[in-house]
Amino acid sequence: MKILLQPLGSLDTSVLKYVASGLREVYSNIEFHVSSKPLQLPEVFYDRKRGQYVSPLIVEYLRRWVEDTRCIHDKVLGIMDADAYTPGLNFVFGEAELGGKTAVIYLARLKPSFYGTSASQRVFLERCLKEAVHELGHTLGLKHCATPRCVMRFSNSIYDTDFKSYYFCPRCTEVLWNLGIQAKSFK
Repeated sequence: MKILLQPLGSLDTSVLKYVASGLREVYSNIEFHVSSKPLQLPEVFYDRKRGQYVSPLIVEYLRRWVEDTRCIHDKVLGIMDADAYTPGLNFVFGEAELGGKTAVIYLARLKPSFYGTSASQRVFLERCLKEAVHELGHTLGLKHCATPRCVMRFSNSIYDTDFKSYYFCPRCTEVLWNLGIQAKSFK
């Protein structure tokens, strides 16, 4: 399986490198490629009243882009340095097509500065990796998990993201294994 990490708009390359490296560690039998050309999104996806992007529109746009360009990758993870929401939620850290080809993570609320703290760059990068692993898990068919430290646990706040691991629980690891995907599990 081949997965493309696709920047959406301007993005710090250190984030892409860290996330790609971490994903290769977590998913040991998946190839990850990083696009060097950012994809620019239409302004219509930005909700000026809320000051956020509309996530479902971006996920759908990315899916159509994959189809239109006849992308050779099995899945695409969009990474966007912005804030986003989905109807019914004030914000999302990411969104994915369950069992589909596309997912997106949004970095704005993963940054310590968003919360007025001066936590390290390492904290920010680990949050990015956790959300990337989580959203790709959804594209692989995994739903939210009740195990508190599992990466597939729903994050209702940044504290939830910080608490969980970027590895899967044994149950989620087994589901992936049955699909032919080798993923790291915590003990």
